[in-house]
Order: sequence, then structure tokens, then C-alpha cells
Amino acid sequence: MRCDIVRGIVVGLALSVVGVPPVRSDEPAGQSFDDPFAYCAAVKTIDAPDSRYHGPAVPDSIARGLQRAIGAPNGPLAPFEHSSWRCMDGKVYACTVGANLPCQSKADAGRTPGPALATFCKEQPQADVIPAYVTGRETLYAWRCQGGMPAVDRQVARADARGFIADIWYEIPPP
Repeated sequence: MRCDIVRGIVVGLALSVVGVPPVRSDEPAGQSFDDPFAYCAAVKTIDAPDSRYHGPAVPDSIARGLQRAIGAPNGPLAPFEHSSWRCMDGKVYACTVGANLPCQSKADAGRTPGPALATFCKEQPQADVIPAYVTGRETLYAWRCQGGMPAVDRQVARADARGFIADIWYEIPPP
């Protein structure tokens, strides 16, 4: 028990030093779960399962729930078995890996263009679209070049309460 407390303090201090915000959890230390729905109900909000979760990396219940959520209930399950999942407000949310979706990254809500966008627009000053390999897949905006300078064209995504791109994360109901 004492070792768990010390480890928790050390991990908490290390995370605070690197700027990782704490996550809410009403669950006492030492309790473990193998059911992701019970786990999320207990920990409430966390960006990735921690050491309290002891079940499969992506349980079939989450893979199948995600498969239904994106509208492919009769396709193969394999593409969903490597998904990401997390807890938000006591519920399970999942994101399917593929098509370069930034499941594990927070959304980029910045409207100030970085150096890569400026370089792209110097080379293609009237480009109607700055491609995602330049803007980053985490951006919430479609960018374009206007007079040789990057400019936000329009917002194409929104962030959820935890800062992830909301449109690629799906609430997964218990089976």
C-alpha cells in the first residue's frame, strides 16, 4: 500500500512538471477493473486507460460498439481491434485508427500559422487548400494561401470537452 502511494505521488509530480493536467477520478487507489464500462463509470474522465484497467487493450465490446457507431456493423471487426478508447464523464469513447486520424492527439485550435504553412504559401501563394501534411491532422481549420500568406478558410472540426477532435470520437454504449 505504501509503495502505491509513493508511486502515485512520484507519477503525479512528474506529470505536473511536464504540464500534463490531472484527471478526475473518484475511485480509491488499488481498485482494478477488467470491464471498460465499469472502469469509466468509476474513474469518470481519463484520456487513456491507466494501471487500474486490466482488461484487453481494446475489448470486443468497444470494437463492436465503434463498428456500429461508424455505420459498418456487418464488416470485419479487425480494423476496430486497434482503436483508441478513453473515459469522459463516466462514459466510454472510442476512435478508430486509420485514414490518418489523430486519435491520440489533442485538437489544434490555433489560428496562428506556423512556419510550415508560411513556407508552403511562399511556394504556392494562391493555393486554395493547404494540405493536411502541412497543417497537421489535428487542426480544426481548413487553411488556404491568400496573397502568399496562410489564412484560415473555415472551421472543419470542433474539440470536445477534453480537447480531442469531437467528430472522430464516438460514445460507446455498454453492450
